[in-house]
Amino acid sequence: MNAPEIFDPLAGPAGGWPAGTEAECAYLKTFVHSGSLALIGNLRTRVLGLRSGKRIFPVTVNEAEYGDAYVCLPHSAYALYAKAELDIVDAGPWSPVLACLADIASGMMRAGRINQIVHLNNWMLSTNLHDGWLGEDLPDIRLTLVRAYPNHIIAVRSLNEWSDRELAERFRADGWKMLPSRQIYVTDDLQRDWAPRRDTRRDIALLAKTPYRIDTMETLLPGDSERIAELYAKLYLVRYSRLNPAFTPAYIEMTHRTKVIQYRGFRDVKGVLAIIVGCFVRGRILTTPIVGYDTTRPREEGLYRMASILLTQVAQERDLRLNSSAGAASFKRSRGARPLLEYSAFFVDHLSWSRRTMVVGMERLLNKLTIPLMRERSL
Repeated sequence: MNAPEIFDPLAGPAGGWPAGTEAECAYLKTFVHSGSLALIGNLRTRVLGLRSGKRIFPVTVNEAEYGDAYVCLPHSAYALYAKAELDIVDAGPWSPVLACLADIASGMMRAGRINQIVHLNNWMLSTNLHDGWLGEDLPDIRLTLVRAYPNHIIAVRSLNEWSDRELAERFRADGWKMLPSRQIYVTDDLQRDWAPRRDTRRDIALLAKTPYRIDTMETLLPGDSERIAELYAKLYLVRYSRLNPAFTPAYIEMTHRTKVIQYRGFRDVKGVLAIIVGCFVRGRILTTPIVGYDTTRPREEGLYRMASILLTQVAQERDLRLNSSAGAASFKRSRGARPLLEYSAFFVDHLSWSRRTMVVGMERLLNKLTIPLMRERSL
């Protein structure tokens, strides 16, 4: 097998795009042609591709860009978002201590230039899926990236022991630091774990009497892309955090056209979208980076519950396992999902002692303090 190759998506890899990578081709080319800000309004990053064998990996390159969406920036994820979460979740008496630690960590991360970073297989979504990659070529890929970016941290997000056990072990064996990032919720078998639940049956009963009608979104109607971006923003940017990726209508149109994300929604009697889910599927795993609903509607209508039904229906139809990402812990647990730690892998052996020490310190702090708290509080 040839050595891994970093390439400009507009030019393509040497020898052309491998068969079956049409979605990666369209996704990467659009990011390079349009620029990241046109697609994700709070994300400045350079987008490249990396070919290894028959696989194409999206690659993002950052120099600093503090304050942008967390999907490319560890400072946003581990300092800014972590502190913002303390206003949402119940950390009990630990809240002031964690806020202080977040401030201290923020200064350490800035001093260690943590946002000077290259992410491999970064789709710039809340959850990246690794599509059965087992990491046999990881040392060669790592060497290629280190040679091209000798002053950058090399990282991979969204690793877990549920879908990526062998891959995660290869990262550890290759000398990467494994930093816990959050607690996610997964469902192995929807028919066994989700369908029999009482809350699931109530959600399904809700569908029988709703005035909304399902739209499988085979085509986007005029104004749909703007409405989808609006519904997502109402939930993830306004209610949760401005550090979540701000997907634009152009992003919605592109991902629908390329089928990188598959959309499904509910329309009201006037045909206006009230609920939307966007499903990202790689291999046999489904996750939902885009969920939105009209937060101005009465809570009794159960719009979030109906959104949950939509994504599980897609997973059931295709016999997929479900990665429900983070958040809404009690809701997901009551519907059969189980908690699991997610990690980001950082390679720093080629960097200065001070920058290596910063990452090692973060790894120890997160494992010894943050992770036990997340488990205790079901965060």
